Amino acid sequence: MAVGFTPKYVEEYSLENFSPRHFLVVANEAVKELTWQVNYISPTGLIAYTDNGVFSWNATISIVIENDIATLKSSSAGNEMIDLGRNKKRVLELVYELNTAKTKYSAEELEANYQELKASFPPAEDDYLQQPPATTADQINSFLSVFKPTTGYFVTPILVIANILVFVLMGIKGVGILMPETKDLLNWGADFGPYTLNGQWWRLLSSAFLHGGIMHLLFNMYALIYIGLLLEPYLGKLRFITAYILTALTASMTSLWWHPETVSVGASGAIFGMYGVFLAMLTTNLIEKSTRKALLTSIAVFVGYNLLYGVKAGIDNAAHIGGLAGGLVIGYCLIISLKKPEDDRLNYRICGILAAVIIGTCGWLYQNMPNDLGQYDTYIKEFSQNEVNALEIYKLKNASNPQLLTAIKSGINYWDKDVKILDKIDRLKLPDVVKSNNKKLHRYIDLRIKSYEVLYKGVSENTDKYKPDIENYNRQIQLSLDDLKGK
Repeated sequence: MAVGFTPKYVEEYSLENFSPRHFLVVANEAVKELTWQVNYISPTGLIAYTDNGVFSWNATISIVIENDIATLKSSSAGNEMIDLGRNKKRVLELVYELNTAKTKYSAEELEANYQELKASFPPAEDDYLQQPPATTADQINSFLSVFKPTTGYFVTPILVIANILVFVLMGIKGVGILMPETKDLLNWGADFGPYTLNGQWWRLLSSAFLHGGIMHLLFNMYALIYIGLLLEPYLGKLRFITAYILTALTASMTSLWWHPETVSVGASGAIFGMYGVFLAMLTTNLIEKSTRKALLTSIAVFVGYNLLYGVKAGIDNAAHIGGLAGGLVIGYCLIISLKKPEDDRLNYRICGILAAVIIGTCGWLYQNMPNDLGQYDTYIKEFSQNEVNALEIYKLKNASNPQLLTAIKSGINYWDKDVKILDKIDRLKLPDVVKSNNKKLHRYIDLRIKSYEVLYKGVSENTDKYKPDIENYNRQIQLSLDDLKGK
């Protein structure tokens, strides 16, 4: 099974007793027998195309003859990532037909056929198969072409460039490129329940342009380029960008609902959404029946593998599933306009209705989704301020007893407020570690209140007899603080 940007399979084949010119005839006849289309032929070989239809898996087949060896190569023509062994199968089919064709013709027939082929040969100096290997500059230009917006492939490179630019800017600002810290991702717009649901709704989209390291970025951009090359020419710019943004939104909302305490970043939710769009198309009559199987297999393998890998590696599968589900729904809706490609008004209406429905639904969910972690954060800030106010008594110097009593009583009121806050926190749905910490805070506040009550007695009675009790409470309070800090 070949894997790569252009999966391929190469095998050398011995000409045995055949001359290069006679073997060329054999190769041409073998390719015709396989019903492949010969696109180029010269004295040194030929190039053919399987021509199974626009939406079916295809391969480019080359046969290059040099001395007594022919190099047979099959390369995927669809810019897929995994060929599932299909390139090797094409080469093996070719080998079988070559062996068969060798027994069919006499030397005279082969020579006569070669003379007929000569008429279509290019001049020797223009023979494509004899051109020197691509230079480094040629290879760079070919690589950079995937980042250049062109007709039928306009939105995808812009999205890829946008993701890369954000990553570069993060690196320039000091964010780690191998494994960014969580706080940096949050600062740049990661999706995180307590922040997102606390008025920072824009994180639902900004998170789709952030990545947790360079490998995360490369894998996602690879997948985006692949699906973009395959799908954008068919959807067109408006449908493609609409589907991409809306599936990014459904992915983020699903992640937020599934585990709001997780920091989520990456374009994979939207990419899964685009695969969902294509899967929807493949389950309809929009694409001819004979071409669906190969595409369904390829996409199903990609989706299935990545979902299983996500479970194993602790990746945000919630976003993947949300994007995929959103893509399926959007794909079925877009089919209405795809069946009437000439009707631009229908295209605009469908995209507009989809945007309104999905954004409206996400908006309603956003407003009604519980934000227990966000509420906890708000409560803790209020708790901390009460604590600061209650501890003000330790800053008093040369205060009279009435002033001390007033300050202590005020402090007890602040501690009582914190008790009520902790009771509210107890009613929230929070991770176990937070619940455990809340129990420790209850213990801490209880000790503070008891120490203040004893202190109040000592001041009001103007006596030191409670000093041992106060010191004992202070020791317990320190132990409680150390426990809270994990010491």
